[in-house]
Amino acid sequence: MAPPLGHSLLLASTLGIFVLHGFSSGQKNSTLIFMKENTIRNCSCSADVQDCDYSLANLRCSCNTLLPLGLEQASHGDHLTIWFTDASALGLLLNFTLVQDLKLSLCSTNTLPAEHLAICGLKRLRVNTEARHPSAEQSLLTYNGGESEPRQKPVWFRRGWQTCTYISFLDMALFNRRSSLKAYSIEDIARIANHIPYLSYFETFPILSNRSYVITFIY
Repeated sequence: MAPPLGHSLLLASTLGIFVLHGFSSGQKNSTLIFMKENTIRNCSCSADVQDCDYSLANLRCSCNTLLPLGLEQASHGDHLTIWFTDASALGLLLNFTLVQDLKLSLCSTNTLPAEHLAICGLKRLRVNTEARHPSAEQSLLTYNGGESEPRQKPVWFRRGWQTCTYISFLDMALFNRRSSLKAYSIEDIARIANHIPYLSYFETFPILSNRSYVITFIY
């Protein structure tokens, strides 16, 4: 005997709610940060947004204004996308952060200086320079180590630096060139300042005697 029509509709509606909830909970949001008109916007997006489309990001993502103080001691465990227009903005948003999966999109034709940004625990980097040099998005993996190091709880030091053994230095001048994205790593460095003395970061870097570091230069 077939169930009453009302009972069938109620059952179908209930199942639909559970299916929709399961689909939504299975989706992972990504973080998008950009600076527009001297305002920093921090957005959580359930789907990718076309690079540098600020209006679409505000429409499709859940965004809020981020105060400069909120940038200190920043940590991004999953996916982070940054749209930027100049070196100072990128440095403010990215320097001395903990992030594993990073995408950088240049949203202007500005020439960037040959300065380095320090990133902790970076595993994957994607770069889009279409605003300056129309080309396909580039991607690289910086290391294939285990998950334990980047996922460990960071210990904060002065100027927002964390103790970590995987450190990447990103040359911002790479956005000025049409050449392919490149990287090289130096492993098992016990004393960073002795091996790479010309980088001023190490003047305040907390060197630990029982740590061996992996340094990656991205250019």
